[in-house]
Amino acid sequence: MAVALGSCLVLAVPAGNAGAAAADPVPTVFFGDSYTANFGISPVNHQDNERGWCFQSTDNYPAVTARSLAAKGITLAVQADVSCGGALVHHFWQQQELPFGAGNLPAQQEALQQDTQLVVGSLGGNTLGFARIIKQCSDKLREPSLLPGEPVDPDKPASECKDFFETGDGKEWLDYKYEQVEGELEEALQRMEYFSPDARRVLVSYPRLVPADITKCLAAAPGQSELPFADISQEALPVLDQAQQRLNDIMMKAATDNGADFVNLYAHTGSNTACDGTDRGIGGLLENSKLELLGSPIPWYAHPNEKGRDLQAEHVATTIETALNQ
Repeated sequence: MAVALGSCLVLAVPAGNAGAAAADPVPTVFFGDSYTANFGISPVNHQDNERGWCFQSTDNYPAVTARSLAAKGITLAVQADVSCGGALVHHFWQQQELPFGAGNLPAQQEALQQDTQLVVGSLGGNTLGFARIIKQCSDKLREPSLLPGEPVDPDKPASECKDFFETGDGKEWLDYKYEQVEGELEEALQRMEYFSPDARRVLVSYPRLVPADITKCLAAAPGQSELPFADISQEALPVLDQAQQRLNDIMMKAATDNGADFVNLYAHTGSNTACDGTDRGIGGLLENSKLELLGSPIPWYAHPNEKGRDLQAEHVATTIETALNQ
């Protein structure tokens, strides 16, 4: 979702046979943003070229998913993993500019082949502008950081973000962004079908960030000094959750309307939010991730940690197994 850095990094593997049954190698393409790339988990792919600036983990959930399915006799012949942190939905059909002027990546749809049988990933959080929503609600996140984006309205105090998003210009902005996400997701799913007409398409939603019981967010996780959502006020946390829930509903509708499978991570991860202490599957906004840049740790910025990555892989693998056996 939200938010972030990452890379469109290719893993070339033999393609397997077109039209293969689930017991045969299944030509597969993974797409998406930093939640598919699993920003924050080290080590990073392609550190020797510009793609490394996107911080795609060598052990992201696509890799974990492929291993877990292989143990069940289902081989994913991964043609490419083009998940790219910071990717907007339209980067599925348009090139993506890398941070720090590192160059441009080709449109993710270029990884699709005529014999691709499975297309899996997540997009939508960056198009919605989740990083901008977070920055609207946090003074600390408005300070210079690697988290991309500006507050929706920097002239409005972070302390007023609840009212901002529930009325007036802020609400209008959110409504527009939801419409944009819905339309662009439908186009991306239709393009998948066009370029890989025999492929099962699996759209993966985002794991839940804020728990139903927001009082959990008033305590730092064990070993941490910052609260999970830093200085975002308790009254603003439901705004973040409602934004994510509405995004989840839009993603589910787009998948259903276009004949794709849907992995409802939001529904499955309510006990593993950023505020669930040792059970958290999401790293806190300012909690240090496993990555460093120029010797300084990079925060998780509310991305899945290893536990969260494994939860992603578990639910994605279950959906893929079911889809391939139908």
